[in-house]
Parts: sequence; C-alpha cells; structure tokens
Amino acid sequence: MDYKILCSEVIEICHEVGEFILEQKNKISYKNIEKKGKNDFVTFVDKTSEQKLVLKLSELLPESGFIAEENTSQKRGELYNWVIDPLDGTTNFIHGLAPFAISIALVKGSEIVMGVVHELNLGETFYAWQGSAAYLNGRQISVSQTETVANSLIATGFPYYDYKRLDAFMESMKYFMNNSQGLRRLGSAATDLAYVACGRFDAFYEYSLKVWDVAAGAFIVQQAGGKISDFDKGENWLYGQEIIACNSNAFSELQNIIFKIMN
Repeated sequence: MDYKILCSEVIEICHEVGEFILEQKNKISYKNIEKKGKNDFVTFVDKTSEQKLVLKLSELLPESGFIAEENTSQKRGELYNWVIDPLDGTTNFIHGLAPFAISIALVKGSEIVMGVVHELNLGETFYAWQGSAAYLNGRQISVSQTETVANSLIATGFPYYDYKRLDAFMESMKYFMNNSQGLRRLGSAATDLAYVACGRFDAFYEYSLKVWDVAAGAFIVQQAGGKISDFDKGENWLYGQEIIACNSNAFSELQNIIFKIMN
C-alpha cells in the first residue's frame, strides 16, 4: 500500500470536512449541545463530521474499520483501522475559541502507519506516514532542539472529569511553573502534539486522554524526531490514557520529573 498517496487523500477529506465544521461554527447554541459526562460535550457537528469521515475513509479503504470518538461506526477491520476524532477541542469550538482540529490515524494491526491533524482556524495540516518525515502544509518540520526543561515551553491539558490524580498534577504544574519557560493549555491535545512536532512547544504531557486524542499527533511527533512515553516511562501511551511527548534532547529529564511527581 502506498501510504504517501493515501495520506494525501486523507488530507483532502480533512479539508472538505473541515469546511463543513467552519460553516457550522456560528450555528451552535446550547439547544443543540449534548453532555456525554461532566464537562464532556458533543454537538451535531461532531457527529455529522464523524459520519462524513467514516463514509469517505470507507471509500478509500473498504476493508478498514474504525475506532471513533462518537462511535458512529461499529465496524472493526481485520488489519486496518482508522482512529478518528472528528472535532478535538469541542469545548473550544462551542465557545468560538481556537484551536480545534480533526485528528485521523491509520493503525495496521497494533502499529500506527499514518497520522493527520488538521487544525481548522489557521488552516494548518500536520501529517506523516510510515517511513516519512513529518510535514506541515507541504513543508518538512521537526521537533525543537531545546536541551533542558528549564528552557522549555511545555503544553498540558487540565482534567475535566477525572480528578483522582489532581493533587499530583497540580504539583507537576507548580514544578514547571517554577522550572521552565512556561506552561500553556490550549484545549486540544491533537493540536498540542502537532505543535510539539513542529517545535512550537518543546513538550506536552496530560492524563485522562483517549486513543483518538493522541494517535495521530503522537505519530507525527515521532516522525518529526521526538519521543513518546507514558508517565511510567513505558510504552502504554496509546491506550493507557496518559502521554509524554517531547523533543529528544529534553525527553529524559522531563520524563524523570513527571515519573517522580505523578507516581
């Protein structure tokens, strides 16, 4: 399979569905916002976008299945599965706040072989496929070369329903506030990871994440020269609901700090 060609087709699909999302931005009201859980919202835009993505990706790869946030398809592929977040940053979207993004990864067996993150507000598409470099709108990108946590700008995400680890998380934020160039919270994990891949952030960490939040962005970080782990310095970041992403230079230092505080 030619993943490069397939990736370009996925990008076209993201742009098309992205236009639909942006057209709906001013049509959202609290009458058409559903609540899946505490501070966990979904709109008709999320659901319709996912339906559009599932339909078009099924046409690209008929044998593929889906792992999708809004669960609009129950199909599982024997070999290939698309991991989809049709609108990462729904709360931002509801409030008319950037960023929000479409995130799509292709998994072959247990291995990610493609990732696309399309951030709609700036019209930026980050992508990579197996064996490729990482790209932003056709330009090759790479993670930053920052060597220490002290010189790093670090992104994170606030827990919005799972507060069991909140005390440790607050301690980690306190540490980085005192020992880095700053913390940022954008509200879209897929975008945070894409920004690590292109060097805008030096690192990102968060817990209570789902596979569709991280699959595409983390793969792009790796293809851009970065490193990924869970909080235990292990490899259970895809389904383990926690992730550290960083450039290669500062990764071990950051990983050790988070391991010490969060465990």
